[in-house]
Amino acid sequence: MTATARAPTSHTARLAGYLFALAAGAVWGTTGPLSTALYRAGEAITGIGFWRLLVGLAGFLVYGWVRPEPFRIERRAWLLVGLGGGVLVALFEVAYQFGIAGTGVAGAAALLYVAPVLVAVLAKPLLGERLTALRVVLALVVMAGAALTVQGGSHGAGAAAIPLPSLVQGVAGGLLAMVSYAGTTLLARFAVPRYGARQVLFLEVLGGVVVLGLVLPLAGHPPVPPHTAGAWLYVLLLSLGSVLAANFLFFAAVKRIDAAPTAVAATIEPVVGTLLALTLFNQQLTALGWIGLLLVVGGVALGYLQEARPTA
Repeated sequence: MTATARAPTSHTARLAGYLFALAAGAVWGTTGPLSTALYRAGEAITGIGFWRLLVGLAGFLVYGWVRPEPFRIERRAWLLVGLGGGVLVALFEVAYQFGIAGTGVAGAAALLYVAPVLVAVLAKPLLGERLTALRVVLALVVMAGAALTVQGGSHGAGAAAIPLPSLVQGVAGGLLAMVSYAGTTLLARFAVPRYGARQVLFLEVLGGVVVLGLVLPLAGHPPVPPHTAGAWLYVLLLSLGSVLAANFLFFAAVKRIDAAPTAVAATIEPVVGTLLALTLFNQQLTALGWIGLLLVVGGVALGYLQEARPTA
């Protein structure tokens, strides 16, 4: 990726982009609760990401059989997005599941959102985006809110019958997921305006399936299909929601606004994920955790107000 000049984006388009990122984060917020339900049903942590990606890929192949034109993709995109993006997606799918299992839904989602700081810093040299004081402050605010959520959240997915990773493994998984999420955000900001949202998502999903299909058996964790119809339903919901719908919303955002505000807006995910976890799985938040969530909401709201300001 190299820095390139971009044409100014209209006020309406920037506002729409921020709202798309906000909606993507809200849909991603369902990932933790649905994954936790799968853990409790006895499904293996390492296989969940593979199967939800495979279901998404099957949908893409059916669509491509009917309308193949959008999938005639240039060779450079196959290498950059298919290989590079596939590795990032595969890393995220496994690491985030370990993060959820080890630190709980709230903790994993909060660790994930150290990413806006990384995106804000790297977007300048890689994409030529502005590194303003406000962008850095907003990224730090949502990161602080994420950290407080971790401190105030309950740990573990709560499934006593399932052998879960230790808290240390969970934190490591959450941080690896954060790095891969930051990478996919920067890659999407570069690739989507050039190749198109459908093409980029197809290549990332395909690459992720291939990488996981090769790496998991070599690591001694071959992906085992879900055992029940209910588990398949959860996988289908994960695929339709967090793999397809959320990514199309997210790509609609990065097509209109810079990577840094996109990452800040999507930080609404831990708010949605934590509230769902509190409601569905009896996970708890202390006063410190609630303060953290308020910081996330406040940072996201300030980012929205910034994008709502007309450019000079």
